[in-house]
Amino acid sequence: MLRLGGQHGFIDAEKDRMTFTLRNVPEGDYEGLEFQIGLPPAVNHADPAQWPARHPLNPIVNGLHWGWSGGYVFAAIEGRWRAAAAEEERGFSYHLATDARLMTVGFNALVSTAGATRIRLALDLGKVLGHHALQPDDDSESTHSGPGDALAVSLSRAMERAWFFLESGPAPPAVLEPTWVDDAPRAVGGTPRAFVVPAGFPQPELPADNPLTLEGVALGKLLFNDRRLSAGRGQSCASCHEEQRAFAEARRTSVGVDGITGARNAMPLFNLAWSPSYAWDGSKPRLRDQARAAMINPIEMHADPDVVTAELSRDAELSRKFATAFGTPVISPSRIELALEQYLLTLVAADSKFDRAARGQAMLTEEEQRGFALFAGEYDPARGRQGADCFHCHGGALFTDFGFRDNGLGDTRGDAARAGVTGRATDTGKFKTPSLRNVAVTAPYMHDGRLRTLADVVAHYDHGVWRTPTLDPNLAKHPSAGLQLTREEQRALVAFLRTLTDAALEPAVVRK
Repeated sequence: MLRLGGQHGFIDAEKDRMTFTLRNVPEGDYEGLEFQIGLPPAVNHADPAQWPARHPLNPIVNGLHWGWSGGYVFAAIEGRWRAAAAEEERGFSYHLATDARLMTVGFNALVSTAGATRIRLALDLGKVLGHHALQPDDDSESTHSGPGDALAVSLSRAMERAWFFLESGPAPPAVLEPTWVDDAPRAVGGTPRAFVVPAGFPQPELPADNPLTLEGVALGKLLFNDRRLSAGRGQSCASCHEEQRAFAEARRTSVGVDGITGARNAMPLFNLAWSPSYAWDGSKPRLRDQARAAMINPIEMHADPDVVTAELSRDAELSRKFATAFGTPVISPSRIELALEQYLLTLVAADSKFDRAARGQAMLTEEEQRGFALFAGEYDPARGRQGADCFHCHGGALFTDFGFRDNGLGDTRGDAARAGVTGRATDTGKFKTPSLRNVAVTAPYMHDGRLRTLADVVAHYDHGVWRTPTLDPNLAKHPSAGLQLTREEQRALVAFLRTLTDAALEPAVVRK
């Protein structure tokens, strides 16, 4: 028997991540294989911040860490269903977790390894889900593996029996999972600047070809506030991203340099180092791409890159700053984008009242504690739980899963949303989950700024969700009447959300 300890994999059918790699497997003939779905307690409850970028256990990669509760979700199965007599689709959300839900899958099958070998397995979800009946508003639509949860036990056992061995053979090179070791070439110029990961935050994947330097960050901040980056010197990046508002703005939707009103609200700018993509629809894979898009977009800054670089190049002092940051005084569109990227990567929010309370340096009020309990609690009245389910999308230290979800706004007013990027009808109405850090200073809310206050946001999730065809399953499983939180509970949620404001921005909080 050969045991490969300390190796982990992660699969995600929604994102078509369907392979993982085992390394250092001795060549030979094997009579079977066995693996676990889940993690042993020592790993499950260890600090998730220890895992490097791209590692399967990094919460940014898997999105399955339960945050403050500790531990990971081992298997998340979510979807939609329609009962025979139901007038609308509903959702189901099964999260198998906790130390009691460690599942073991095994096969008796001849496997020969000679060089890179691929083993193909199949998971029959019908065998996992088909053995129990779904009924609206009972305990069949969700499980979070709480104590005494018989459905979690049943699903876990079914999961163990639902895997099938298909075949093994030589592996094509493309099948091998890429390593997460950073071995890309480094840029030249400037004094290295350390990036400090706050306690409890996962390790980010910083751009290897644009390392942070003191000079590069300072130059990026200068350019962020420079109106010469737009047509006619009409506005800077800071015009729509106000520092006192966590780099968001008070308008519902932004107005560009030519007076054209856009369709989307300016997203706040912080903790961008952890984001796997940018913009409300995730269309920009890198921060530099997002910076470029804002500058050249005709309804935003409407800049001509050649005109901008020509004008900046006439500034001798600015040319010297480019020289110290990048090694030569050349000013180019790509260097402008790299400098902006460096500056934006350093905008970190991690010092709120909530953080200080977690460190024992502050104390939440009774109302704020009640709000946090609702925020981090499951809505599962069939099992006696009356939480607000906020943590599904906004859990963990970053208060976002960076996913794309339809949160029941209904009419998106002609915005193609994520479907405009992927071309998939199933992504209609889905926008990026924003972080709730600093949320008290970033009003108005939603991708189009349609909700004015935090009270409006809580009311939307309590009783204003539209049952759209792509509604997120974690919302679709709620009753048509909504969560039915009391006024006191809704106020407690708002009180908790206000504790997520960084200390430097607390004076800007407007209480409504």
